Amino acid sequence: MTVTEAPRNCRPDSLKIAPAGDWRYYSPPPDRIGMGFPMAPELNEPQIEAVTHASGPLLVFAGAGSGKTRVITYRVFHLLAEHQVPPYRILTVTFTNKAAGELRERLRRLTGEGVTNDLWVGTFHAVCARFLRRYHDAVGLERSFSIYDESDQRAVVTRVLRELGLDERRLPPKIVLSRIHAEKREGRGPDAVELDSTFDAALRDVYQRYQAALVAANAVDFEDLILHVMRLAEEPEGIVGRELRSRFAHVLVDEFQDTNLIQYRLLRALAATTQNLCVVGDDDQSIYRWRGADVRLIRGFRRDFPQATVVKLEQNYRSTGHIVTAALGVIAPSATREPKRLWTAAEAGAPVRVVAAGDERDEAAFVVRTIQQELGRNTDARQIAVFYRIHAQSRVIEEALRGERIPYQVIGGMKFFERAEVKDLLGYLRLVDNPRSDADLMRVINVPARGIGQKTVQRLLEVATGRGSAAYDAIDAVLRDGGLGSAAKSKLVAFRDLVEGLRHAATDTPPHAMARLVLERTGYRDALREEDTAESDARLENIEELVGSIVEYEAESVDTGEPATLRGYLERVSLVAAVDGMKDVPCISLMTVHGAKGLEFTSVILTGMEEEVFPYRGVGGDHPEELDEERRLAYVAVTRARERLAIVYAAQRTLFGQTRYLAPSRFLADLPRSAVVHERASARAPIAGRFDRGAVGLADGGCRSPAPGSGERIVDPEFFDDLPPTDDTSGIRPGRRVFHRRFGEGTVEGIESGAKPIVVARFEGFGVRKILAEFLELA
Repeated sequence: MTVTEAPRNCRPDSLKIAPAGDWRYYSPPPDRIGMGFPMAPELNEPQIEAVTHASGPLLVFAGAGSGKTRVITYRVFHLLAEHQVPPYRILTVTFTNKAAGELRERLRRLTGEGVTNDLWVGTFHAVCARFLRRYHDAVGLERSFSIYDESDQRAVVTRVLRELGLDERRLPPKIVLSRIHAEKREGRGPDAVELDSTFDAALRDVYQRYQAALVAANAVDFEDLILHVMRLAEEPEGIVGRELRSRFAHVLVDEFQDTNLIQYRLLRALAATTQNLCVVGDDDQSIYRWRGADVRLIRGFRRDFPQATVVKLEQNYRSTGHIVTAALGVIAPSATREPKRLWTAAEAGAPVRVVAAGDERDEAAFVVRTIQQELGRNTDARQIAVFYRIHAQSRVIEEALRGERIPYQVIGGMKFFERAEVKDLLGYLRLVDNPRSDADLMRVINVPARGIGQKTVQRLLEVATGRGSAAYDAIDAVLRDGGLGSAAKSKLVAFRDLVEGLRHAATDTPPHAMARLVLERTGYRDALREEDTAESDARLENIEELVGSIVEYEAESVDTGEPATLRGYLERVSLVAAVDGMKDVPCISLMTVHGAKGLEFTSVILTGMEEEVFPYRGVGGDHPEELDEERRLAYVAVTRARERLAIVYAAQRTLFGQTRYLAPSRFLADLPRSAVVHERASARAPIAGRFDRGAVGLADGGCRSPAPGSGERIVDPEFFDDLPPTDDTSGIRPGRRVFHRRFGEGTVEGIESGAKPIVVARFEGFGVRKILAEFLELA
């Protein structure tokens, strides 16, 4: 099938489909209107049913790799082409900017840029931010409101705790924020909170002050973006509410299983007039309960919409037969899932490798070997991924990759936009756009150092709190009667004049030029140059990278027809997700399983499959839903692999400074024997011949039941014997394989002579080490 793009700026009234087999777009004569929608040959029957559903609520259960993005793309296309729905009356909500970008690109290839630019496609946060820019007055905001990220929110909470005289050790800001966010996701403001053991009166006071501080700063957090719009949309008599409820003829949402209550209420309100709500998701892939996602929403959709049409997409187009079989084995024991059976017409492919490692170093060495094998068979490095349950597991793997000089990127680790110098420049830009943002003012008021001390800052905050205003608005009052000395006043005046000058310049200066102007006038770039260190050089490079990203934003704005504004760029930055930071460069990707959601790779290595690691410690017992979510998380991990999958478990693991002996993950017991093959990562690793629940065995059949709840792994004691040093070093020379009691097998790269010869050897998982020859033996 060949697709020819539509003419640029093709309007909805001229978008029609040519006769079947001819996919060119044109403005048809009247007798050609309504010729029908030619089905793409790659759509299967359930997909066609979902695509062509005309009106009313639609629930699509889309199994992993079943082509849901294709279905959403063609459904939007069908609404445009067959039903002549104007593009601006179709809303499609995704969960990441990356997914939104991919969907836009697919639609652009089908419909042309003019039509695509009129579609509403974006994340919940991006769509709601767009609404709030228009309806800001209705919720008491100015159009220039700021979107506070997690660090900004913590700064506000910390300030509130100090104002209330509350102990940060008893109420850590991070915990306080998580509880406030949980209330917001349920649609409850400070006055609606129900007090209990987890949310007491002190916490409610913090919530009230926190929300008041956001209002004073003309700022919102991520939950506010959705909560404000939801409340407007649900208002039965409000003008804004009526506008929102009648704005869209069709509302579609991807990854519906990851929605929380206020997101669902918003969707329901936006589709209230037409009832044309299409939700696409998979309850088997609901893995974000910890951030408010409620799997009951997709499972209970038919209770709210009893007339809904239900379509199940069960054919997997992504993975080989053995991987699909393994995935179904993992998820099948879930007691509450919607019945569906994933299947594939693909070949069986390579069996899933279940690999026993001695410890995390042994595991890392296996990861390196597997990656090298994949690269040796010309697998693109971008198509190789290593998964782990928590970020702390990555350190040893990273060390092993660095030791073998294998390039990699960590997704969701230290993010570019979290670096101090990047946040400093963004803080200035946000203060220019919204001077009422206290978090940004506090960040940059003395950066670089300009002699504004803590006493001045504290006085400014006290006056602002007393006035109920933003700190920037209180500067004049502090200068008049704030009790500051002449030197402190002059420095504060200089800072205010600096900001006002930048704000004046921003009215007619492009965003990237504005960033360079900030760096020049504040002296920030000069301060880093004067440091003249490797660290300051790296920070200067990051600043230039940030300016480069603004230039890219401006170029993209030209392509999309949207004006490039400083506010638009700042909004985009505020809504960046970890997966959006993935670089399309030839290197291996390391990430948590949560970070892997929505991605796929030719080869996947899933590490740390032990009890108390995966499923994570403390899961299970009295909370079966938590264990069920861990099972869904394992299912997500398995279904990311297209052709090859290796699952590794270790007999012992040192994590958070503690060494523990753990049983293989219970999920390994659910892998069908026909789909897997068992291996050892090295000769030192014990291997379980089977994974019966309640008993963990060795290959020779020697097994016994561990103590209930102990999580201990029963292993051969010889596995942990240390090898004594040997006096025989005569056979050690470059190129020979040697063995060390801690580092395992390695290759000799050199020998340093002396009274006690030192061997330079490269060990898998550890890199190059220098070791006395007497502590090595020939492998």
